[in-house]
Amino acid sequence: MPTRAAAHTKARASVLAALTATVLAATGTPALAATDTGHPMNRAFARAAEQFDVPRDLLAAVGYGETRLDGHSGRPSQANGYGVMHLVSNPTNRSLERAAGLTGATVADLRSDTGSNILGGAAVLRGYADKLGLDDGDRDDIDAWYPAVARYSGTAGASAALYADTVYSFLANGLDAVSPDGERISVTGRPVSPDKGALATGDASVRSADYPSALWVPADPNNYATGRSAAIDKVVIHVTQGSYAGSISWFQNPTAEVSAHYVVRSSDGQITQMVRDSDTAWHARSANASALGIEHEGFIDDPSWFTDTMYRSSAALTAYLCERYGIPKDRAHIIGHSEAPGNDHTDPGPYWDWNRYMELVGGSTGGGSTGDGLSFTAYATQRSGSTGAQVKAVQTLLKAQGYQVGEVDSSFGPATQGAVKAFQTARGLESDGVVGARTWTALLSAGSTSTLAEGASGDTVKRLQRSLTAALASTVGVDGSFGPATATAVRAYQTGRGLTADGIVGPGTWAALQAGR
Repeated sequence: MPTRAAAHTKARASVLAALTATVLAATGTPALAATDTGHPMNRAFARAAEQFDVPRDLLAAVGYGETRLDGHSGRPSQANGYGVMHLVSNPTNRSLERAAGLTGATVADLRSDTGSNILGGAAVLRGYADKLGLDDGDRDDIDAWYPAVARYSGTAGASAALYADTVYSFLANGLDAVSPDGERISVTGRPVSPDKGALATGDASVRSADYPSALWVPADPNNYATGRSAAIDKVVIHVTQGSYAGSISWFQNPTAEVSAHYVVRSSDGQITQMVRDSDTAWHARSANASALGIEHEGFIDDPSWFTDTMYRSSAALTAYLCERYGIPKDRAHIIGHSEAPGNDHTDPGPYWDWNRYMELVGGSTGGGSTGDGLSFTAYATQRSGSTGAQVKAVQTLLKAQGYQVGEVDSSFGPATQGAVKAFQTARGLESDGVVGARTWTALLSAGSTSTLAEGASGDTVKRLQRSLTAALASTVGVDGSFGPATATAVRAYQTGRGLTADGIVGPGTWAALQAGR
């Protein structure tokens, strides 16, 4: 890659807006990134950075994204990757063997020795940089490494961009991580504006048709079967034994012969769908024909991967799938991989909190309400003759807006129907007295319209989250905290309505919601 012009270099002062969709916020407030020369992993990163002229912080960010800096004692990942830097040996990715050739280290050392593994990762990255034409000046610019990082993923196109965006999000936000041996590895956050090259034209933000809050990155056709031979009646919970991006890459590898319908990221709960619900992913042997598979980034022996955000995001997905396909919300129908008949896997393992997960899903209550009487994992159409908790929510919302609903009795009678029609007329909706998605959206979003963005919290955020759940027909966790998952849902809504997809809920987005769009 030739040296860039000075004008382009100056443009790096701004943070790339496209990274906001994949920002990983689980690392907390970063500490200063001073290399601790008294600790082996820090020494290994410093040595590898110096020997192969790769930015030390870039190496640390790649390692953290791949493994949380845990080499797992030389045990392979699902994609047959090893060590902190996840050096891979499979038919389409030979970074382990490439590292051996570049460093002179044995494959055995690269698998099990952390220092050798980090050196090998640096050698592979430098090899990609050389092939891309990065010169001495380029290598000093951390933003110039983006295409090399994308190649390190072992994939191409949108999934490679997703991988590289993850690494650059760590660089943007900073890291303050602790290795399994208790060594602190820090990276200082900084403005980033990576040179994406040809990847700039790739679209890593295509939405899922089955679950609009999810991204869509299709698995290789060799890794699943088109159609189903049985009705969907269960959800199977998996743990990837690898990273989010690495698992996505593996399911795109035609030699894998394995896949799942959805993959959930640990740090921010981002979800990528890889197989359509109507097709048969290969994830649970005898259960494949009737099951939907959800993979969760992480390793079964390390509970730090199972974050609150991951639990909430995954539970919202599972609740949505249960309601969409009529799957009972109980442990007979929401099972672990280890519980599927004929399987020899142990995931999700002993650290997966089933009680907490099922509580978030809604357990066997069937309604999925969070307990405030207004928040549900999905909003069903209500009409004359309907009864139950969601009718009561309609009545409560209408009464709060000054409409005469009569008694709030959970029964959709003439008074409620009249109030619904009056509300619909006032909002410019079809005045049919039926509370469908558009009327639900308008009802749930009614109220103040203060601008909201990531970091906001409170009842107005809850109101936003409820209305997005109705508008997208996809569960958005109602916790009153405007985090990355809510921002993703906002952008999905804005994109679908032709609004500026900036993830900020200003007057235009509020107006669309309150009009039931």
